[in-house]
Amino acid sequence: MRPKRALAAALAGCCTVAVLAACGSSASSSAGSGSSTGTGSGSASAGTPVKGGNLVFANPQDAESLDESTIFDNNSIWIIEQMTQPLFTVTSNGKSVMPLLATGYTVSKNQLTYTISLRKGVKFSNGTPMTSKDVQFSLEQTMAASQGWGYIDSAIKSVGAPSADTVVVNLKYKWAPILADLALFANGVVPDNYGGKTAAAFYNAPIGTGPFKFDYWHKGSALKLVANTDYWQPGKPYLNSVTWTDVPDDNTRQLQVTSGQAQIDQFPAWSTVSSLKSNPSVALSLFPSTETNYLAFNEHVKPFQDVNVRRAISYAINREALVKAVLFGNGTAANSLFPPQVPYYDANSGGLQYNLADAKAAMAKSSVPKGFTTTLLVPSGNSDYATIATIVQSELKPLGITVNIQTLDPNTTNENFQSGKYDMAFSLWTMDIPDPDELATFGLDPTSGSKSFFTFYDNPTVVKAVHAAEVTTDTAARQADYNTAQTVAASDAFMAFLYYSPYAYVEGSNVHGFDVTPLGNYHMEDVWLSSGSS
Repeated sequence: MRPKRALAAALAGCCTVAVLAACGSSASSSAGSGSSTGTGSGSASAGTPVKGGNLVFANPQDAESLDESTIFDNNSIWIIEQMTQPLFTVTSNGKSVMPLLATGYTVSKNQLTYTISLRKGVKFSNGTPMTSKDVQFSLEQTMAASQGWGYIDSAIKSVGAPSADTVVVNLKYKWAPILADLALFANGVVPDNYGGKTAAAFYNAPIGTGPFKFDYWHKGSALKLVANTDYWQPGKPYLNSVTWTDVPDDNTRQLQVTSGQAQIDQFPAWSTVSSLKSNPSVALSLFPSTETNYLAFNEHVKPFQDVNVRRAISYAINREALVKAVLFGNGTAANSLFPPQVPYYDANSGGLQYNLADAKAAMAKSSVPKGFTTTLLVPSGNSDYATIATIVQSELKPLGITVNIQTLDPNTTNENFQSGKYDMAFSLWTMDIPDPDELATFGLDPTSGSKSFFTFYDNPTVVKAVHAAEVTTDTAARQADYNTAQTVAASDAFMAFLYYSPYAYVEGSNVHGFDVTPLGNYHMEDVWLSSGSS
């Protein structure tokens, strides 16, 4: 019998309602997934990087928290990653991991013990040296985070610190994604015992080994980081500071970048992509991604417990039309919980596609054959999701389903989604690690803190397949398990898989070195501003 992973109540992935994930995300903060038609070169480096400058990053939603062990929205995660760093990190193509605070590792013959060598000379942003005791403490805190990312480290039995520059990770059983798990932002290294502070006090102004350090956070307005002068990579970061501002309205963000008030617009409206491409004052980048957009159903709300209702809605949505009308062709219809760039993605998993006859047939077999009235939760200021909501509202009318659109500010939308205070809501996911375990557990296990992507979906066959894939290193066996999980979940239509699209960013013409991995990570230590910077 294969050992089962002991899941703590945890929130996986970068997910948010319109902005998250992990990771997962909520619809308000992200745009894009791997099989996109867009290509992203980022802001090409022009000449030799120069020091200085204060970059403003206009975001559609504020961060939620800076506690890396419990947070899972993208806006928080991508900021946290500028301050704290894990032992390993993701390669630029998003497909594997490489050492970061570690320099290498060895594995015991039984594959249960990983001995990891630490990079020498690394300091925290307060000037104190990083040692194995800090790593041990950091991993143990994440392991204990029952309401956060504890599940990602649930295969770890213990962590040892036999010397200042050596860490030993002992596993309960063989664990295929262990190195990817150690590369997760939630396993970022913080000072032992939080430097003598409580966790709450520490995460009000986190200290890490990253290129930037905390300056201030005016919630709902702006969060500023300044350069870490003790950063271990010589000469970096180039910028003096980075400020993330909370700007929910698509048009306002665009105006701020084109006028020079901000230097980067995270996720412009797709309707503006074509015009932005021809604007000489900015650069429009479409980065390949692992983002998938979904329509989530709350199975704690009637009649969404009924698989026929979910299937009817999923069949009724014309994804190809959505890609054309909303993304202006910059994406592809989604057919799986997994995006195509994720290992073990199954192109034949059978994600339901548009077929109105099948939609009506499923509705006729449901508990509400004549239809019902429901509410779709939508973040304000996001013109793309407003358009999708209107289209979905129209597409469900032939089924007798009346959809009332509820528009709330992005932060409230996200909170309501994660607490189950919704009927239907848009959600999205971006990977944080190059292994499907993070998404599979987050999206399909109701015992995790995410409660199956906050849908409360529960299918024992799917859960069994997800956890069987964790404890085998055999590629064929993992593929078979993930095929089962994807296929059954698609048939159950626990969410309507909508589309995959690239990450769209707008940068001022004076921004250089900005690049985004398929997992959504970006390295602000590589970014610099040329003349005209603030």
